[in-house]
Amino acid sequence: MTPLSLPPEYARIKIVKSFDELVTTPFKDGINALCWQRTLAGDFSEIVKLLTFGEGITTLDDAQLLDIPVSAAGRVAIDTLLEDQRLLRALELDPVLNCIHGYPRDEEPGPVATDVFSFHVDSATTETDTWLCTYHGPSSEGLRNDEAQRRVDVPATRAELLKLFGGEDDDAFLEYLNENCYDLHYAPNPQALPFSFGQGNLWRIAVDWPDSLVPPCIHRAPETRPGDPPRLLLIS
Repeated sequence: MTPLSLPPEYARIKIVKSFDELVTTPFKDGINALCWQRTLAGDFSEIVKLLTFGEGITTLDDAQLLDIPVSAAGRVAIDTLLEDQRLLRALELDPVLNCIHGYPRDEEPGPVATDVFSFHVDSATTETDTWLCTYHGPSSEGLRNDEAQRRVDVPATRAELLKLFGGEDDDAFLEYLNENCYDLHYAPNPQALPFSFGQGNLWRIAVDWPDSLVPPCIHRAPETRPGDPPRLLLIS
């Protein structure tokens, strides 16, 4: 499935015009994703080209960013990366900037894959949100809640999981699903149309926690293909 650009008609997404609005807008009335749409200045591709890391995921700290020998346009991009992290740290968050050449896949996915390429929701025991921004490379993808079903609620998948569990469909089975994160992953409906989070946009999305007033935002990492550029991703 090729993701659509951000659907403005989707009622669960609210577009905001500033970082302050992104921070202060509550998740309510069904809204479970906030997007600060931005067109960023600077050359983020230059940053990625000058990084010499190998495959997998490399976390970049402030000192590494400042040490990259970039042009003026690259310096503008680095200033943006540093400023976004400064804003999030001021909220007592712990943002991480990753250069991603590839994600690990489930070695034995079984009936439900639980890697980041599977549509999923984030979960927590207390109130929190997930923050995301893709500066370079393929961006994160979202899925409308009404176009998805939890994989553990698909009868055939649930039967396979129950067989693996080796017991009854009871509270112990529910705990097994939760402990293995199977209950956080979703299957798109046949006519589902995923949407792209886009480059440069800073997102705040709802997480599955006990007293949340809205359903969590379903999302995933983009499927990677040979020749795709590395992702430069901020996540908190």
